[in-house]
Amino acid sequence: MENTKELKTWLDDMNLAHPLVIAGPCSAETEDQVLKIAHELKDSDVNYYRAGIWKPRTRPGNFEGVGALGLKWLQKVKEETGMKTCTEVANAAHVKLALEHDIDLLWIGARSTVSPFIMQEIADALQGTDKIVLVKNPVNPDLALWLGGIERLYSAGIKNLGAIHRGFSTYEKSKYRNIPEWQLAIEFQNRFPDLPLICDPSHITGKRDMVFDVSQTALDLNFDGLMIETHIDPDNAWSDAAQQVTPDTLKQMMIDLRVRKETTTDQTYRESLDNLRAQINITDNQLIDMLGKRMTIADKIGELKKEKNVAVLQSKRWNEILGNMILEGERRGLSEEFVLKMFKAIHQESINHQEKIIKG
Repeated sequence: MENTKELKTWLDDMNLAHPLVIAGPCSAETEDQVLKIAHELKDSDVNYYRAGIWKPRTRPGNFEGVGALGLKWLQKVKEETGMKTCTEVANAAHVKLALEHDIDLLWIGARSTVSPFIMQEIADALQGTDKIVLVKNPVNPDLALWLGGIERLYSAGIKNLGAIHRGFSTYEKSKYRNIPEWQLAIEFQNRFPDLPLICDPSHITGKRDMVFDVSQTALDLNFDGLMIETHIDPDNAWSDAAQQVTPDTLKQMMIDLRVRKETTTDQTYRESLDNLRAQINITDNQLIDMLGKRMTIADKIGELKKEKNVAVLQSKRWNEILGNMILEGERRGLSEEFVLKMFKAIHQESINHQEKIIKG
């Protein structure tokens, strides 16, 4: 699959005055709940009404969706409000039922994207459809796996494609439910700048009070739209209660969010930006130089450990460095998440250098 302007045709044809908005409850719970939320959203900026029909939970025993019955409720949403509808499909049977009920947009979840077998099954079931199909990133930060899933759909003759960035699972403690790893999403945009990319701040944050800020970050990074879970009674939702917002909150967010211009012809801005970018280039070169010097020192430590037959990994020393650097980072306005990630990479490179020397 190659990037072409045609990849964005389905979105361009909508002629929206704002980013694409997909909203609705995490789960369809009852017909009354689904319809009430839809009527609350029908006169807003929402373009597609979402509701989870099948809910693959991490562990059995939790609410796993109402099943095909909920598709009839989505049909009523379309009849009563005129809103287009969408839901998640996880296998060929889901696809068949969703198409039979004329669901307008289908998305494939992170647990499905992670398996090429599942993606191929879904691609075969969707072959040649003119429905819009969006693919969420896999649970692990693997760009090739994400793109591979989309390419399987493209090879099946599905032209109305897009991607959803919902963050990545991690064993590390974080303020996010799923760490955004914005750099990976940026790399996705660099590879396929015309393939529509939607952000799912609900699943990235896991907390409704963080949804606005992550949504704004996504728009600042030129994402094409947002998928936001919305419920009339979020605290009592049957799934993912903590991350859902009310329809009124969503409407206010759409007013408060700012869509940035991609660039400007203002000469003063251009000159100031060029000057700051030149400073960034100088600083980046200094960073590389300092990292090179650090690895030279690591090499000397490796030689000393080899001479005295001492193990490469010194956990106590590493924990001391990490703790000190987190505190120093805070003083300089750097997040703990960033400092952890950076120094883990530096530490791993140091270990690689020392192991090479010891084994040499």
